[in-house]
Amino acid sequence: MSVEVSDAPEANRYEARVDGESKAAGVAVYIRTPELIAFVHTEVSPEYEGKGVGGALARASLDEARAAGLRVLATCPFYAGWIARHPEYKDLLYQSRSRVSD
Repeated sequence: MSVEVSDAPEANRYEARVDGESKAAGVAVYIRTPELIAFVHTEVSPEYEGKGVGGALARASLDEARAAGLRVLATCPFYAGWIARHPEYKDLLYQSRSRVSD
């Protein structure tokens, strides 16, 4: 099974397609500003749950955020959990760059 992830900026989401199918197997919805991308919702079709589609969405979108120099706000519980399990992406988190103290 191959998963291809692409950005659909007109829909404010990343889309994952499996084995070249036209229908998206999963989507990650975001809000983007010039400095920040907030992932607000991730959804994977039931037939593809547990097959790495969500992980492929997270990895590809976070790699693009890093390449674009964006900070990441993971309001989506899936993204927050995925980043917690993949510490190599924690440096992207918006909160980790805050220098505000009491």
